[in-house]
Amino acid sequence: MDTNMDGKVAIVTGGSRGIGKAIAASLAEAGARVMITSRKADVCEAAVAELSDQTGGDLAFEAGHAGRQEDIQRVVDTTLATFGGVDVLVNNAATNPYAGPTIDVDVPRWEKTFEVNVTGPLMWTQACWRAWMSEHGGGVINISSVGGLSTNPILGPYDITKAALIHLTKQLAAELGPGVRVNAIAPGLIKTDFARALWEGGQGEVVAKAYPLKRLGEPEDIAAAALYLASEASGWVTGMTMIVDGGGLIGFSKIA
Repeated sequence: MDTNMDGKVAIVTGGSRGIGKAIAASLAEAGARVMITSRKADVCEAAVAELSDQTGGDLAFEAGHAGRQEDIQRVVDTTLATFGGVDVLVNNAATNPYAGPTIDVDVPRWEKTFEVNVTGPLMWTQACWRAWMSEHGGGVINISSVGGLSTNPILGPYDITKAALIHLTKQLAAELGPGVRVNAIAPGLIKTDFARALWEGGQGEVVAKAYPLKRLGEPEDIAAAALYLASEASGWVTGMTMIVDGGGLIGFSKIA
């Protein structure tokens, strides 16, 4: 497969840690120039320094809020000024401010979850489309979740946004082809700080036993899928959601 990304420019939102950081590393190792963005400049700066040493790649950062249009435009403008284009957009940034029954969620936290997890990816895609991709083509990768394919007693609002992101992926793929491909990845439980409450304290071992592959995911598992979708190796793939979950969705409901 041709996963060479030489000459390509990528933006990775939420790129300073976890899945986003692993994706940024994978793209940089494949030859892409990578703009990392997240809310905190100091964390972005540390990630760029680490990944530059690790990959030998060309990385930069511009901090900003993933759900605010003025920040999004600033990051895209900075990327164009720094690297001269934006060929790949990875919408990885997400938030989950509420845990509990969906029927009890308050409107402010509901709206915040949609602002970052659904409206944000749309605005990022719009900004990249208008600035570069409409004329030059490119690819968009949305990081959804297996939660968007099922229900959960305490993660309903988050999972609803991830289901909406899956449909947004299909809608934009239909509208932006043939020049721009839009795909999504739906991870299972990944060992990140963002998901720590779901796997620490032995809970992760219980979940892993229910997975056919008998382990939780690592950020690098999702990064490998993202590199495939970003590269020409997936040149005839658009509007799809790639499930990367250790077989969790097809595993037995009873833990053996």
